[in-house]
Amino acid sequence: MKAYVFPGQGAQFVGMGKDLYDSNAMAKEMFEKANEILGFRITDLMFAGTDEDLRQTRVTQPAIFLHSVILAKTLGESFRPDMTAGHSLGEFSALVAAGALSFEDGLRLVYARAMAMQKACEAEPSTMAAILGLADDKVEEVLSGIHEVVVPANYNSPGQLVISGSVKGIEVACEQLKAAGAKRALPLKVGGAFHSPLMEPARVELAAAINATSFNTPVCPVYQNVSGKPNTDPAQIRENLIAQLTAPVRWTQSVQNMVAGGATHFVEVGPGTVLQGLVKKIAPDVEAVSA
Repeated sequence: MKAYVFPGQGAQFVGMGKDLYDSNAMAKEMFEKANEILGFRITDLMFAGTDEDLRQTRVTQPAIFLHSVILAKTLGESFRPDMTAGHSLGEFSALVAAGALSFEDGLRLVYARAMAMQKACEAEPSTMAAILGLADDKVEEVLSGIHEVVVPANYNSPGQLVISGSVKGIEVACEQLKAAGAKRALPLKVGGAFHSPLMEPARVELAAAINATSFNTPVCPVYQNVSGKPNTDPAQIRENLIAQLTAPVRWTQSVQNMVAGGATHFVEVGPGTVLQGLVKKIAPDVEAVSA
């Protein structure tokens, strides 16, 4: 069975999507539609902007979404997913690819999410760090004893867990996790504490947009970040998507459950190859390739 997976923030690069725009009329039409919906020419920033341009949350998130969804669309008849999943932002791409959301609604929600997250980041300085070489339950145990806002944010693969919280919370956690045996505790260059309680204002704002959007029954199960489990019920999909901003991304569990559900072949759709690397760490026996 074939699983299609979609990357999240951090996979962007200057020039992303330009080959699709130049070589495929349908892709060009979708990119131009996106420029119209967003009210600015995101294609100019994607194709010929600077790294700094692409690092702005309001640009990064729709740019990755567009590259992923339009690439999936250009695959045509060969795109026949038995299941889909996306990492954080990538969940929106996965939902559009599976038919649970329209392209236009997906883009509007991604842009609303980006703007809400940027606002939350500016309101309270916060950050994230990658913890390498320590068991998930040990990380959880150490964090539970810290009296600052700091939580598990991304369960990326066994031995790689990203934590999220206040600047002070992350500093304290990095020290204590290294003392507890972590090989490395790397602060990340991110705008704020994604997938933590500090994103609550953004979650409330995004919830209103999600609740005002129509969701359809997807053509295949979508494995959602919040639970790591498959969903086809539009009401449950909506609920999980609202919870996603303040809950951890259970990517390890999602991939394990996809394999348990019969996935033998993972295809990463979008910029970068990060998810292929994570899939191979989580499930070494499956095939993982780029679209």
